[in-house]
Amino acid sequence: MFSELALRSEASDMARELFGGRTKECARFTERVLDICAEAQHKDFVVIHNPGGWGSSRLEHCLDWERSIVEGVKTTIDRLGYSSLVTQYLRGGDSMWAHARDLNQQVRFFLRGQYSKARVLAAELKFVTQHLEDVRIVMVGVSQGAAFSNAVMRQLGEDQRVYSIELGTLFVHLPRRIVTEHTLQIDDNGEAPDPVVHRDLWLGSRVYLTSPLRWLKYQIIRKPRRFTRCIDLPGHDYSWQYPGVSKKVEGYLNARFGRDQG
Repeated sequence: MFSELALRSEASDMARELFGGRTKECARFTERVLDICAEAQHKDFVVIHNPGGWGSSRLEHCLDWERSIVEGVKTTIDRLGYSSLVTQYLRGGDSMWAHARDLNQQVRFFLRGQYSKARVLAAELKFVTQHLEDVRIVMVGVSQGAAFSNAVMRQLGEDQRVYSIELGTLFVHLPRRIVTEHTLQIDDNGEAPDPVVHRDLWLGSRVYLTSPLRWLKYQIIRKPRRFTRCIDLPGHDYSWQYPGVSKKVEGYLNARFGRDQG
């Protein structure tokens, strides 16, 4: 057991190193790491979902196939005989104003791979692994979420208890992606080539340009959908039902954490 008062003091110190005098950000960081430590102190694994896109979609609002991956990872870990906690790291708010506010960071991440929130999540994971000596962390990310997970791994370096499962990483991030035994990259769902990974700009552009029209159609017929559900990009879906996805993830988790692996 750890002292709650001492833990809060350490978390606050780390928050001030990250955010300086920005009190809201400091408080948010402190409460988040304390919550994770409290919820995970009797768990073997923490599964952290980094959503795709803007990184703002709560799990219940994600596309069914993205949600199925998180559920599949948790189920596989549970079948290996471990206890697990599932949480998310949301990189921003879910409103148009929040997206506009984060636009500069998103562009910088897209062009240069620089994202201050990767440093923040890396600090959170360091704090958790330092204070929960037996817990292991598995990040799960798709598309921009996969690229973000890899940016976090680059910040962490050789941390031996953080792992990353990355699916459908956008092609612009591939040159700076790191690949170690702590990362699993899946660039193809086994059913169709992923245009986002393989730089099929024609198909990708066509789908994204027509998505607003699909969104508007659902608004007109009074059956509104979230914008992400109006993006239908063949090959850029990684449903757990696809053997090319589930078998690779299960094989990776079994190889790393199977009981006979010690």
